[in-house]
Amino acid sequence: MPKIFDIELVFTLIPQLLKYLPVTIELTVVAMIVGLLLGLLLAIIKIKKTPVLYQVSVVFISFMRGTPILVQLYLSYAGIPLILKYYNYYHETSYNVNSIPAIVYVLIALSLNEAAYLSEIIRAALLSVDKGQTEAAQSLGMTYGQILRRIILPEAFVVALPTLGNALIGLMKGTSLAFVCSVVEITAQSRILAGNNLRFFESYCALALIYWMMTILIERAVALLERRFDIDFRSLRKRKGDVLVD
Repeated sequence: MPKIFDIELVFTLIPQLLKYLPVTIELTVVAMIVGLLLGLLLAIIKIKKTPVLYQVSVVFISFMRGTPILVQLYLSYAGIPLILKYYNYYHETSYNVNSIPAIVYVLIALSLNEAAYLSEIIRAALLSVDKGQTEAAQSLGMTYGQILRRIILPEAFVVALPTLGNALIGLMKGTSLAFVCSVVEITAQSRILAGNNLRFFESYCALALIYWMMTILIERAVALLERRFDIDFRSLRKRKGDVLVD
């Protein structure tokens, strides 16, 4: 009688899945960086209420948060080649749609989705910074860019860090949907291995262990950053206090 559950197979499959972990990490890191940059831009636009751009950002965020990431991946995978074909037709260009790697479509969809969610996190963090500090900086003649870079962003980052950590974990797990765009990462590979040996449960158990370990690593990294920045800001406040006392 065959084994109902083969625990040894689970640990045998893990090294085979780890070969595709770099793809998952690449998707997570690139989408997070682009999402942070776009999210910061959207947050500033919403805070400043920039005409036209504000309305566009509101619609964009509403759409990205109101539709499933799976649908957005489908739209990216099917829509971008369609747009390029129309562009080639009307501008007499010859961009090769088939030469675009499938991972590009996934990165675009994940980055835009992450930007929409991170924009609200970043906006709340930016608004949490004491306005007295920005007013004092303005009185010293600092530009908004300097104030943002030297005062607002460092403090807002500390406030947003725990939520950003959770967003990173969610993004990492969201990369498991990349297989719909024909990108083979650890989830797609687990499905391939399961199809080969018909041991679906063991394959998915191995996959779950990898995601679990990755989540623990991210949580530990965020916790270390929280402690480090808390110490930095406490020492900074102490120095400010000493200056005031003197």
